[in-house]
Amino acid sequence: MSNGEKIGEVTHFFGKISVAVVKLNKGIKLGETVQFVGKNTDFSQEITSMQIEHEAVSEAATGAEVALKVQDRVRSGDAVFRLTDGS
Repeated sequence: MSNGEKIGEVTHFFGKISVAVVKLNKGIKLGETVQFVGKNTDFSQEITSMQIEHEAVSEAATGAEVALKVQDRVRSGDAVFRLTDGS
């Protein structure tokens, strides 16, 4: 489990390009560290690439669906948490 704040859930994963589609219930920005947690998933990474509808963005608002470049496999239904300093 995570110490962070839940900010969304994975709705799709594109394995060939390592991109997760995340439905947000909190806004996020490039440079923040997030953790992906699921039955077979548990890793954290910095957000280095984020797109909305194939357009690169530096931040995304609550309710947006964003595509995030991920360093490991994620699965639909995995929770996404924002890690705060000290997590």
